Amino acid sequence: MQSLDLLANNLANTGTAGFKRDQEFYGLFTSGDATAGADGSVSTMPVLERQWTDFSQGDLQVTGNAMNVAISGKGFLAVNGPNGPLYTRNGNLQLLPSGELATSEGYPLRNTDGKTIQASSGKPIVIAPDGTVQQNGQSLGQMAVVTFKSTDSLAKVGNTCFQNSDPKNPPVAAAGVEVQQGKIEGSNVPVAEAAMRLVGVMRQFEMLQKAVGISSDMDTKTIQEVARVGS
Repeated sequence: MQSLDLLANNLANTGTAGFKRDQEFYGLFTSGDATAGADGSVSTMPVLERQWTDFSQGDLQVTGNAMNVAISGKGFLAVNGPNGPLYTRNGNLQLLPSGELATSEGYPLRNTDGKTIQASSGKPIVIAPDGTVQQNGQSLGQMAVVTFKSTDSLAKVGNTCFQNSDPKNPPVAAAGVEVQQGKIEGSNVPVAEAAMRLVGVMRQFEMLQKAVGISSDMDTKTIQEVARVGS
């Protein structure tokens, strides 16, 4: 059921900009009541120990929309979330009524000084490869594009944002990245592979359901036979 939920969520977000797919990490479980077979082997079953996020870059798609940006390389846009800084690769931007440049979820972008970027509505915005935002030839600030020594401490918030849970793994300025205006990063979910995996897991799930049903029927029949003998 966990695998089905995870795979279904991946497929549902194949069209979500900046979405990073989740995958499973399995271990093997051996029942304490299991007995070894003739060859000495004991039956084991896979157990979903934890899930992890694949942060590989998705395809950069040209939109021609000046309010779209994509990061080429390893890095995240830093934004102000409801409960502190969040990090995202969804560069579908908008201008809030307050004048703040924000993501499609309404989270204001942070500049390199930790402040928000203010712009005027109705006037074109130009974003340089280093993330500097300009309007009317004036610099409005530089987008904070950051990275982490390890992504293990990043937990998903919604579908495209991440929160850092480890203060010992602080964000640092990303190096070797380029902010490309007029493009958007697509989801990194391989649709065909995810669909095949979903079908396989569904079949396994159906087989287990049948096995549970057969076991339940056998228990019921055993109880009925015992009751018949006793009477």
